Amino acid sequence: MSAANLTAIIDTELELVEQWRHKALERAGYDWESATVLAASHDVDLHRAVELLERGCSIELALQILL
Repeated sequence: MSAANLTAIIDTELELVEQWRHKALERAGYDWESATVLAASHDVDLHRAVELLERGCSIELALQILL
Protein backbone atom coordinates (compact mmCIF):
# COMPACT_ATOMS: atom_id res chain seq x y z
CA MET A 1 0.00 0.00 0.00
CA SER A 2 1.39 3.37 -0.97
CA ALA A 3 1.63 6.35 1.35
CA ALA A 4 -1.02 8.15 -0.72
CA ASN A 5 -3.45 5.25 -0.33
CA LEU A 6 -2.83 5.10 3.40
CA THR A 7 -3.41 8.84 3.74
CA ALA A 8 -6.69 8.52 1.82
CA ILE A 9 -7.86 5.73 4.13
CA ILE A 10 -6.96 7.70 7.24
CA ASP A 11 -8.72 10.81 5.89
CA THR A 12 -11.83 8.76 5.14
CA GLU A 13 -11.83 7.21 8.61
CA LEU A 14 -11.47 10.65 10.22
CA GLU A 15 -14.37 11.94 8.14
CA LEU A 16 -16.54 9.01 9.23
CA VAL A 17 -15.68 9.59 12.88
CA GLU A 18 -16.43 13.30 12.59
CA GLN A 19 -19.77 12.56 10.88
CA TRP A 20 -20.68 10.13 13.66
CA ARG A 21 -19.68 12.66 16.34
CA HIS A 22 -21.65 15.40 14.56
CA LYS A 23 -24.83 13.30 14.48
CA ALA A 24 -24.44 12.40 18.16
CA LEU A 25 -23.95 16.04 19.10
CA GLU A 26 -26.99 17.15 17.10
CA ARG A 27 -29.10 14.42 18.75
CA ALA A 28 -27.95 15.76 22.12
CA GLY A 29 -29.22 19.25 21.22
CA TYR A 30 -26.30 21.12 19.68
CA ASP A 31 -27.08 23.23 16.64
CA TRP A 32 -25.43 22.35 13.31
CA GLU A 33 -22.59 24.89 13.60
CA SER A 34 -21.70 24.02 17.19
CA ALA A 35 -21.84 20.29 16.42
CA THR A 36 -19.51 20.85 13.46
CA VAL A 37 -16.93 22.65 15.59
CA LEU A 38 -17.09 20.08 18.38
CA ALA A 39 -17.04 17.09 16.02
CA ALA A 40 -13.85 18.37 14.40
CA SER A 41 -12.23 19.01 17.79
CA HIS A 42 -10.86 15.55 18.47
CA ASP A 43 -9.62 16.52 21.93
CA VAL A 44 -13.20 17.26 23.05
CA ASP A 45 -14.77 14.35 24.92
CA LEU A 46 -18.04 13.54 23.18
CA HIS A 47 -19.63 12.08 26.30
CA ARG A 48 -18.74 15.20 28.31
CA ALA A 49 -20.22 17.43 25.60
CA VAL A 50 -23.49 15.50 25.68
CA GLU A 51 -23.53 15.38 29.47
CA LEU A 52 -23.22 19.15 29.76
CA LEU A 53 -26.44 19.68 27.81
CA GLU A 54 -28.20 16.86 29.65
CA ARG A 55 -27.42 18.63 32.92
CA GLY A 56 -28.98 21.87 31.67
CA CYS A 57 -25.93 23.74 30.43
CA SER A 58 -26.55 26.14 27.56
CA ILE A 59 -24.81 25.48 24.26
CA GLU A 60 -22.84 28.71 24.60
CA LEU A 61 -21.54 27.80 28.04
CA ALA A 62 -20.81 24.22 26.99
CA LEU A 63 -18.70 25.52 24.09
CA GLN A 64 -16.77 27.79 26.46
CA ILE A 65 -16.10 24.88 28.80
CA LEU A 66 -15.18 22.39 26.09
CA LEU A 67 -13.12 24.62 23.82
